[in-house]
Amino acid sequence: MAASLYKRTKGPLAEGQTLVVCGKCHTFFKWHFPHIYKWFSLALLGVFLTGAGPVERPHPLYISVTEINHNPKDKLLEVSCKMFTNDLETALEKMARTHVDLSATKDKAASDKLIEAYVERHLRLKADGKPVVLHFVGSEKENDGTWSYFQVNDVPAVRRIDVANDLLYDSFNQQIGIMHVTVGGQRKSTRLDYPEASASFEF
Repeated sequence: MAASLYKRTKGPLAEGQTLVVCGKCHTFFKWHFPHIYKWFSLALLGVFLTGAGPVERPHPLYISVTEINHNPKDKLLEVSCKMFTNDLETALEKMARTHVDLSATKDKAASDKLIEAYVERHLRLKADGKPVVLHFVGSEKENDGTWSYFQVNDVPAVRRIDVANDLLYDSFNQQIGIMHVTVGGQRKSTRLDYPEASASFEF
């Protein structure tokens, strides 16, 4: 796919970035290599330091990232969602009751329709208290993840954004949702832990 519509140089899963979650006062996650790794090393590190017991398989991390950016020039809300590809495939298969392979280029059009329907069902936005409609722009795979892009038209200005986000909650009860919202150059972030599914951002 061509260069992405929305810039992600400061994205939460961008290479070499550290993700700091507002209100939690700690660094949540850091990617050290170009690829996304799904497994914590904490269990292995604990065994190594204490020398206790056999090594068990580290617990998987289930995480999605949603970025919302207000573009005043074009009067848009630009919405980008990133999920681990295999997790997204699991959710899409559950919704469509058919096999889904997001790596199959010949099925790209059909896969995009599933992604569009899924995200619109599990990500709802309000701008200044009014529900808005997400318009699908496209999707692309990036390493172990899949980005999907949406936009909300005719938003010349916004002071408050309310988000209902339960992406992948229907498939994983350990899901974590990270959200970043930028309005007027001010960026705010939050983290949702299953079953939490709502957050508000004021600017």
